[in-house]
Amino acid sequence: MTKHFFGDTAVLLGRSLRHITRSADTIITTAIMPIAMMLLFVYVFGGAIDTGSDSYVQYLLPGILLITVASGISYTAFRLFLDMKGGIFERFQSMPIARSSVLWAHVVTSLVANLISLVVVVGVALLMGFRSTAGVPAWLAVAGILVLFTLALTWLAVIPGLTAKSVDGASAFSYPLIFLPFLSSAFVPTDTMPGPVRAFAEHQPVTSIVNAIRALFTEQPVGGDIWIALGWCVGLLVVAYVLATATYRRKIA
Repeated sequence: MTKHFFGDTAVLLGRSLRHITRSADTIITTAIMPIAMMLLFVYVFGGAIDTGSDSYVQYLLPGILLITVASGISYTAFRLFLDMKGGIFERFQSMPIARSSVLWAHVVTSLVANLISLVVVVGVALLMGFRSTAGVPAWLAVAGILVLFTLALTWLAVIPGLTAKSVDGASAFSYPLIFLPFLSSAFVPTDTMPGPVRAFAEHQPVTSIVNAIRALFTEQPVGGDIWIALGWCVGLLVVAYVLATATYRRKIA
C-alpha cells in the first residue's frame, strides 16, 4: 500500500509540475511581488527606518521570505479549485490509485514551486547587498523552518481550494497571510509600535519565525524564538492537515 501511495503521488506530482513548467508565470508572479516589495522598502523607505542593522536588507529579508511563501500558496488553492471544478477528482476516484496521493501531489508541487521562488528572492537579496556569515548548519536550519512554514500554509490552502465557490474565493484567503508580516518584527522592531499593536506583534507566529531566521543568518543566539517558531509551524501544520484531509474526505464521499 505504501509503495502504491508513493508511486501514485510521484505520477500525479509529475502532472502538476508539468503544468507549472508550461505556465512559468506562476513562479515568476510569486517571486515578483516580494522582490518589488524588497526593492521598495530597501531603496525608498530603508533610509528612514532605524533597525540597528548596518544594512536594511539584512533586517528585511526574513520577512520577505515569509511573504514569498504566503503569496505562493495561493496558487495551490487555485490549482485545487480548478481540479475540483474540472471533474478530475471524480475521474481519479474511478481509477485504482491511492486517494490521498491526489492531495499530496498538490502539496509537494507547492513546496517545490515555493522553494524555487525563495531561491530567486535570496539571489536578488544577494545582489542588493545581503550577506550572511552563517555556516551550513544555520542555513539548513533556516531551510527547515521555511519548509515547515510552507507545508503548514500549503495544507491550510488546501481547505479553500476544496471548498471555495469561485476562483477569487480560492486564492483570496492568502491576502491576510501576506499582510500579517507587516504587524510583526519583519519590517521594524516591535518596540517602536504602540501598546496594543506591539502586544499583538510580539505574540503572533510571524515575529518568532522572523526573529529565529534573522538570528540564524547573523549567527546570533536564537534563544527561545526558534522553539516558539517551530511550535507555531508544527502546530499549524498538524491542525491544517487534519482539517484539510477531513474536508477532502467529505468532498469525495
